[in-house]
Amino acid sequence: MQQAIYRTHLFLLLFFSLTLSPAFANDDPRAIVQAAIDYWRDASSYSVSDMTIHRQYWQRTMTLRVWTQGMKDALVRVLKPKKDKGNGTLTKDDTMWTFSPKTGRIIKIPSSMMNKSWMGSDFSNNDIAKADNLLKHYTHSLIDKETMGGQDVFVIKAVPFEDAPVVWGFEIVKVRADHLLLEHAFYDQDDQLVKKMETRDIDWMGGKLIATTQRMTKIETPDEWTEIVVKEAEFQINVSDNWFTRSNLRNPRQ
Repeated sequence: MQQAIYRTHLFLLLFFSLTLSPAFANDDPRAIVQAAIDYWRDASSYSVSDMTIHRQYWQRTMTLRVWTQGMKDALVRVLKPKKDKGNGTLTKDDTMWTFSPKTGRIIKIPSSMMNKSWMGSDFSNNDIAKADNLLKHYTHSLIDKETMGGQDVFVIKAVPFEDAPVVWGFEIVKVRADHLLLEHAFYDQDDQLVKKMETRDIDWMGGKLIATTQRMTKIETPDEWTEIVVKEAEFQINVSDNWFTRSNLRNPRQ
């Protein structure tokens, strides 16, 4: 038994030492953020998740299927509940469209609505649509280094450029040395914390460690939150560009 535990620890030690990127070795904050985003999105992915929206007097859960390709393309389709089945969201090149089978209409989300709630959740349209926003519109600085489970955790402050099309005063992310994003906090222009996403569970899925449960919480109303629990995940899947089209959004091939 002890030998089995030792072999497991040795495997994990070798795994993390081999996959540790130069970004972490050099404590380069921008490169650390880049590595975390690349690890999360991968070249392409497919997942099934439950998204629970919790409010003081009610709660509802939707089951979502999600396909991604690179940093720009993503397709989200609702499986459950029955009344929401078929609702979808397509993001491509920083543009977002939604589709409702009840109306049969595809609607382009204007830039003025990108900071609004996505599907009634505590995630904004921007949170879903622009995976690389934190790289494109921010400068980065390493403000602290913590330790968790024997691994370094890098605390990085991201401050937007003066002309950046973002609403936040700054953001703070915590990234573990194995590229997992542990926390993402959003501060307003008065440096007040508005909302925070925390990774609550980590597990092996799709051939690698991923955040399997993440919760976004409003600071002013802590009893209001949105939690996403990943049930299935695959990475580096074969998916064509035709998958991420408005035609497929309206008439799903799968």
